[in-house]
Amino acid sequence: MQTDIGIFEGNKVMNFNGIEFIEKKRDGLPHNEEEFHAFIEAVMHKTIPDYQISAWLMAAFLNGLDDDELIYFTLALAGSGKTMIYPPEERIIDKHSTGGVGDKTTLVLVPLVAACGARISKLSGPGLGYTGGTIDKLESIPGINMHLSEDEFRGQVDKIGCAISGHSVKLAPAEGKFYKLRDVTGTVPSIPLITASIISKKLAGGAYGYLFDVKCGSGAFMNDIEKARELAQKLVEISKKLGKECVAVITDMEQPLGEWTGNSAEVREAIEILSGSGPSDTRELCLTLAGHMLNMSGRAGTADEGTQLAAQALDNGTALKKFEELISAQNGDSSVARDPERVLPRASSVCEIRSDRKGYLSRLDALLIGEGLRALGGGRLTQEDIIDPSVAIQLLKKVGDKVCQGDVLLRIYYNHDEQLLSALSYVNKCWQVGDSAVKRKLIIDMVY
Repeated sequence: MQTDIGIFEGNKVMNFNGIEFIEKKRDGLPHNEEEFHAFIEAVMHKTIPDYQISAWLMAAFLNGLDDDELIYFTLALAGSGKTMIYPPEERIIDKHSTGGVGDKTTLVLVPLVAACGARISKLSGPGLGYTGGTIDKLESIPGINMHLSEDEFRGQVDKIGCAISGHSVKLAPAEGKFYKLRDVTGTVPSIPLITASIISKKLAGGAYGYLFDVKCGSGAFMNDIEKARELAQKLVEISKKLGKECVAVITDMEQPLGEWTGNSAEVREAIEILSGSGPSDTRELCLTLAGHMLNMSGRAGTADEGTQLAAQALDNGTALKKFEELISAQNGDSSVARDPERVLPRASSVCEIRSDRKGYLSRLDALLIGEGLRALGGGRLTQEDIIDPSVAIQLLKKVGDKVCQGDVLLRIYYNHDEQLLSALSYVNKCWQVGDSAVKRKLIIDMVY
């Protein structure tokens, strides 16, 4: 692997007129490649104020970016810092989820696809919102190092076929600036801006192919199927135009994935899946995503063949062994793979939510469960907030399941009474039992 120095790290600053740049997009006119380069250079050298960047973001939000503009913007963001470069024959695969409640698929997929012979390098950020991110979840494991240097990261991929680490601030640093400003200027829900944000970081990470898991539902960023499909199509379109292998899978997030939400609890569920058991929906999704990743990596001729290989790795113990190897390589307590109950923290108190009638669970709102978990301390309002890895919400019934009066629907694992009271204001509203209900379809669509 080589590491290129970003194109904006020198002292030369191109001539750039921020007002003219804003006015052009305000009037619905397209920018060219040179203009985007100058714009990002001005951002990196702090010669353009935040209020002008914010004004342009709103203009782009209202008037959009065409595909050429989107490619120029994405490349400029990716080139604003260092870029990791892998030889194409290594066919390194990366995976990105747009985020959801109980989404522990990365914890399973990284060791699973590596156990099948593929190579995966996963750069992740901390969670901001309802639950923790992949980094937060794995940091439930004592001793683990989730912030590898570039040399450590690459060396581990070479040695065991996989690594997971926090995003380096040196990779696509300009994107971080735009991300923060979008969050406070009402410009987050823009398909072009989301696409540029995601793909620029993937380009900087240097992978050969990308698997996008686009969540759709109340607990997802895209709660409308048409918007989710639009985002998935744009991610695939732009990635392919940039020469990347790519597939997007649109998956349901109206209810949480699996049985558990919460940082250490989701690690436990991931270990169950890697051991050949665990909730059927988590297993189904992980096998589907793994199949596509193994196909892109060249380890399987088709996605279906890749799914079969992945199922064998879950059932014969090789995936769990690779997980243990991954944790050990990053200095974590690898005995977590064999005895997660001893190693992982769990909150001291439990509150049960029971059904007051018989019928079928007809609603299990992922957004409200995520908010409930955050109220317990399992998520963040700001990046500075400290997550409590021990708190969790367990889902004993899923939409479509038969329910008897008095059945336990959810268990809340908590440490402080005041946090429980806050969480109950969300959790008590998250479920509904009706006379009938249909089980939800987990995998909604595929975009190639």
